[in-house]
Amino acid sequence: MTSARGRLTKDGIRIYEPGDFAGMKKAGRVAATILDDIIPYITVGQTTGEIDRVITDMVTAHGAISATIGYKGYLHASCISVNHVVCHGIPGDKRIKDGDILNIDVTVIVDGWYGDTSRMYVAGKLPRKSERLIQVTHDALFKGIEAVKPGNTFGDIGHAIQTYVEAHRMSVVKDFCGHGLGQVFHAPPNVLHYGRAGTGPVLEEGMFFTIEPMVNLGRPETKVLADDWTAVTRDKSLSAQFEHSVGVTERGVEIFTLSPKGLFHPTYG
Repeated sequence: MTSARGRLTKDGIRIYEPGDFAGMKKAGRVAATILDDIIPYITVGQTTGEIDRVITDMVTAHGAISATIGYKGYLHASCISVNHVVCHGIPGDKRIKDGDILNIDVTVIVDGWYGDTSRMYVAGKLPRKSERLIQVTHDALFKGIEAVKPGNTFGDIGHAIQTYVEAHRMSVVKDFCGHGLGQVFHAPPNVLHYGRAGTGPVLEEGMFFTIEPMVNLGRPETKVLADDWTAVTRDKSLSAQFEHSVGVTERGVEIFTLSPKGLFHPTYG
């Protein structure tokens, strides 16, 4: 099955052309640059709404479009998830406290291509248990990315993440997953962060998708609050997430959303 932009596999996953990688790199770099440049605003006493306002201005300054403003009625250029918020935290009047951990998720559209990434931030002094959670989540993402190459399966990605996280006595959230993207925000496949090796669709050169594991210090169960967006841990345990957009290459993987300044990890080292 073919289209104007690559072809679709039997699983409905789009295979992009080699020339399409440049568009994804450009969009991914803009999103990653914004997450680099927001770091000075992550301070104790700052509101998540003010952080989002700055991000909105940054998107405009880059000549990009926010993919989230107006998406299913959402009104913000970012999701900001604090402490036990797993994902889709809505920016507002909440003030950041000393020791808070935050995930900030930004998606931009540049020349029709989507750049989607998120990472963790710390306000003030980082508690030891939060540091462990952030490190395991960060490393789990890269365990998943290491499994990306033609001939492997999406189950290999999920298995690599799940086994690593559970070996550290933490849990992988199963209610949310990564997704295909490219010239659309969300597309097949669902990229699960758990599963059995050797299962699921086979990876092919030209597939674009996100890997974005959410890891809880406690149990994996989540619930969505009355605002229909904010997902939290049911047991109120801390949660962390990192996300990259990637493309399958001839021999492996290309990460489109690498931090230009090397600041993807919140300790910046």
